[in-house]
Order: sequence, then structure tokens, then C-alpha cells
Amino acid sequence: MDKVISADGTPIAYEAVGNGPTVVLVGGAFCDHNVTAELAAALASDFTAVSYDRRGRGGSGDTLPYDVRREIDDIEALTRRFGSRANLHGISSGGALCLLAAAAGAPVDAVSVMEPPYRVSPDAPPVPDGYTDTLVELTATGRHGDAVAYFMTKAVGQPQEAVDEARATPMWPALEAMAHTLVYDAHVMGGDASALPERLLATLPVPVLALHSTGSPEWLVAGAAAVANAVPDGASVGLDGGFHEVPTGTLAPVLRAFCQR
Repeated sequence: MDKVISADGTPIAYEAVGNGPTVVLVGGAFCDHNVTAELAAALASDFTAVSYDRRGRGGSGDTLPYDVRREIDDIEALTRRFGSRANLHGISSGGALCLLAAAAGAPVDAVSVMEPPYRVSPDAPPVPDGYTDTLVELTATGRHGDAVAYFMTKAVGQPQEAVDEARATPMWPALEAMAHTLVYDAHVMGGDASALPERLLATLPVPVLALHSTGSPEWLVAGAAAVANAVPDGASVGLDGGFHEVPTGTLAPVLRAFCQR
């Protein structure tokens, strides 16, 4: 992988494919560049599609203390690597990070987001008080597996049986390796409440496409719709898919049309 140096000196690892206007693909919790690589390949005929490891993950560095502004700087560094401006597409909490970057004045032409998990619906899994602090404690004391389980059950709302099944799979060590970045995603989401930042979204100067999957629970669908309603130039689109994901073959044409509008 190639690397670009962010404003604070942190190396950010990335892979870029294709030629054309830049699209930076931003992963959510437990995502490294591999998660968006297939989508990048599907967009490469029309764009320079950039998949990267957010700081603290994979091949990227991790300068402390953590601050969301540093992650925005990472996006800006990747954008400058390939030109002056970029389109952003973010998955889950990565979508929230894209929205924050646009609001902060990053050189962004358009933002698309896939189900940023803002809790605007009463059926959203209730996050316990002290959620972020608990993640900090678990990861600081080396209990990374417990942090992963805590996120899965308390933030996502999965049953304990799903955690037990995940622990038995080959992917579990990779999840534990990224467990400390769950704290980062909690900060990106605005803390324990994961409340929709309506005032901030009302300032966004770029078009926003908020996507949701037909296979996702209503609270994730509601979060995407709320984003589209909160920004000055927003649209919400549902696509056929599974829980919190849409197949690349379905998603790529929609993103291509949005970025080429």
C-alpha cells in the first residue's frame, strides 16, 4: 500500500485505482481498506477511487490523543494526493465522518452516506450511559475482546449468541486488533447518544445522498432519512440489500450517477 502523511505527521495507508475525479471511500467500525476495495474497483472506470485504513487500523499510524479533526485532516491529505477536491462516500460511522468533514470545510464536492447510525428512532438499540467511557476502560486495560462484544451487543443490538458465533470465526482476531478504534467511532458519532447533529448538517454546502438497505432495521433507515432531511440539498434512496449493507453491483451505479450529476 502507498501512504500519505497527514497534517499531524501520521502516515495514512491507502490504495487507489482508476482515473478521473477522486472518490474517497470511508469505512465504519471494524473497516479497513479491504472493506471498500471491491466498490473502488467497480468505480475505477470513471473515478480515481481511494480505499484507505483510517488511523489506528491496518497500515496507518495512530497519533494520540485522538481527535475527530485529525481524521478530517486524513481525508484532506488523501484528497490533495490526487487533486484539489473529492467526492466522499462513507459507510455507517464513516458516513458521519464524511458529513463532519464537509461541514468543517474540507474540499468536498458531494457526500454519500450508507446508514450513518444516528439514533433518531425510538426503536433504536438504547446505548447505555457511559458507553464511550466503558470502551475506553476496556481497551486501555487490554480487554479488546470484551470491547468488541460490548459494541456488538450495546451499540448494534445483536444478541449474545451472535457474539459467541463471531468469537469462533477467523475474523475475531482482526476485530480485536481494531477494538481501540471503537472509541474513535463513538467520538465521530458525537458520544453516547449518537444524536443527529441537525444544526451542523444544516450548514452543509454540498449535495448529500443518504442511502439505506431494504434489509436493515427501521432505526437505520430512519437515520438515513433524517440526514437527507437535515441538509439543504439532500436525498434519501433505498436499495436492495441485507443488514447494514448493499451489494457492490447495486450500489456502484447509484454512486456513479450521483458523483457524475
